[in-house]
Amino acid sequence: QVQLVESGGGLVQAGDSLRLSCAASGRTFSSYAMGWFRQAPGKERDFVAAITSIGGGSYYADSVKGRFTISRDNAKNTLFLQMNNLKPEDTAVYYCAASISMALVTRPSGPTYWGQGTQVTVSS
Repeated sequence: QVQLVESGGGLVQAGDSLRLSCAASGRTFSSYAMGWFRQAPGKERDFVAAITSIGGGSYYADSVKGRFTISRDNAKNTLFLQMNNLKPEDTAVYYCAASISMALVTRPSGPTYWGQGTQVTVSS
């Protein structure tokens, strides 16, 4: 069992940066591939970024590539998402998720565990 709690969301202006955190419970955090997803009002949940269990590899949606960076600190059971040059279209609730499989953590239907989400609002 893994419990995930996101933090770091907020209201920012276009061009600003935010860093999201996801604190994980349990001693098996380093066993899981981790991902970030987002869901805008009236839209489906979309994949944003994923990272392997030991942090050796990462994968990004085209819409955030070059602006967002996913990272993790396994010693602190924490996942991060550094978001730079934010745009109004990045406005959404952001969720972290965990899966044993890197392939599954890139699909909205794939992860086993989800956090409750944190709101990111970008004004123009």
